[in-house]
Amino acid sequence: MLKIGLTGGIATGKSYVLERLRQRGVPCLDADDISHGVTAAGTEATSAIAARFGEAVLAADGSVNRQALGPIVFADATARRDLEAILHPAIYRAIRAGLRGFELLGHYPFAVVAVPLLFETGHQKDYDRVVVTTCPPELQMQRLRERGLNQDAAKQRIDAQWPTADKTLRADFVIHTDASFEETDRQVEEVVAALKQSVG
Repeated sequence: MLKIGLTGGIATGKSYVLERLRQRGVPCLDADDISHGVTAAGTEATSAIAARFGEAVLAADGSVNRQALGPIVFADATARRDLEAILHPAIYRAIRAGLRGFELLGHYPFAVVAVPLLFETGHQKDYDRVVVTTCPPELQMQRLRERGLNQDAAKQRIDAQWPTADKTLRADFVIHTDASFEETDRQVEEVVAALKQSVG
């Protein structure tokens, strides 16, 4: 089973592409979804985050409040690295377990894992192929503003990642998400077909 990494800058369409892959029967994991589980109430990571950033970053139910934590870590590179040092080991353990489960449960030709910071963390080497979603920076900004972020907060999140152009240079496949949904779907179909062909 080929392991496929899906990445790209924030708001470049990873979630849309991942959902289209799921609809085509491709087994998928999402590091963001796993992160929500890792930061639920009572986990080791949540306790470590509270110890590092204070109880104020916890929600009433004891889980990590992303709205409270986000402004702290995106304004301070050291704080962001501290958070990643807490979260990433647990997230990558869960990804490995999930991929192993796909290998044991089915005869899948490939599985896809969406990882926003794939290149930034050096984990691209864990995957046989890498797919990158891309769109112009101004469209990233527009999408983030539509999600409720102000200009400064949106820029902080974009700047916290490698430029998408740098990621596309290292990609095996690039999916452009700045046209119609139908055009994005067509590119997803091409990638799926190419991956199936590569494994025979």
